[in-house]
Amino acid sequence: MAELQLKSVEKTYGNGFKAVHGINLEVKEGEFMVLVGPSGCAKSTTLRMIAGLETISGGEIRIGENVVNDLVPGKRGIAMVFQNYALYPHMKVRRNLGFGLQLRGKPKAEIATATDEVSEILEIEKLLDRLPKQLSGGQAQRVAVGRALIKHPDVFLFDEPLSNLDAKLRAAMRVRITDLHKRLKAEGRPATVVYVTHDQVEAMTMGDRICVMKDGHIMQVADPVTLYERPANAFVAGFIGMPEMNLVPAVLTRGIGAQLTLDGQTVDLGDELARRLYCQDGPVTLGIRPQHLGVAPAGSPDSLTGSVTNVEFMGHEVNLHAKVGSATFVAVVPSEQFDRATQRGDKVGLTVSGRHAHVFDVTSGENVSLKGQIN
Repeated sequence: MAELQLKSVEKTYGNGFKAVHGINLEVKEGEFMVLVGPSGCAKSTTLRMIAGLETISGGEIRIGENVVNDLVPGKRGIAMVFQNYALYPHMKVRRNLGFGLQLRGKPKAEIATATDEVSEILEIEKLLDRLPKQLSGGQAQRVAVGRALIKHPDVFLFDEPLSNLDAKLRAAMRVRITDLHKRLKAEGRPATVVYVTHDQVEAMTMGDRICVMKDGHIMQVADPVTLYERPANAFVAGFIGMPEMNLVPAVLTRGIGAQLTLDGQTVDLGDELARRLYCQDGPVTLGIRPQHLGVAPAGSPDSLTGSVTNVEFMGHEVNLHAKVGSATFVAVVPSEQFDRATQRGDKVGLTVSGRHAHVFDVTSGENVSLKGQIN
């Protein structure tokens, strides 16, 4: 396994469109790094540049000690699992697994041993004599992973490998892939992984660290807990978390503590938030996660009075939608604490915790409430 480094990597197409803007990223040896972002953010383009399937327009890609900018994919020490699995349809699973080693001229006995080992790890021993058309989606996905694993590459690349599976199978395969990564690490052969997805659940549950991208820029690289609790900017705050963070316009004033005014209603968020701020008073964007937004009777002290617009019963919890002036909030309430009589149009109080509140600059989107915290 090897470390992967991207230094000022750019991608500009022939028509002048710049897809990737000088990104810098370091993936440690044995690390599971997830690239996540909305469609069109260039995460797959970045992965393809690492693989050598796209040429880079500037910068440097280094795998281990080697600069691989000009190397063909087969010389880069990578193995890739594609979205459509790309299995050879006329070859049985056994040969699909070992074909890469066959092309390298490995002895038949070595290929057979490696095939048996990989099929045991992925629990596909009973599939070895089947053709790809005889496999389910999950089985085909495991074969594709096995075909990459058998090569013992320096870096594994996954390009949205679970997107063709149904929700239940996706959840099972997430666990299987992360368990495989942990198993290899425990056995002393850690796998360096770069995994692309648009699904934030995959990102948060699989990645050691996550690289959040937008429009060819890296917005933040951090572990899942840091991304959730200390988003660097409003984009990351809104992208990570379900339901997404409430982001609403407000006006900040400071006296003894920090006060935020929304559509004529003011709440005092206290000293703790005030100490974290490094911005001027004035227009800001308030961020509060639905899980941290409290619900109280309308008119309660230190609450915002809103009007209920929708109630979504999710089983163990309820998503309560409410409007405060022109701003829309979502609050997640445990089912046992929710008043089932609540209906659309009812008035409700929303309480904002200063401890969990974030304040973002309206121009740059930067989180200006992280003073003194590691970002």
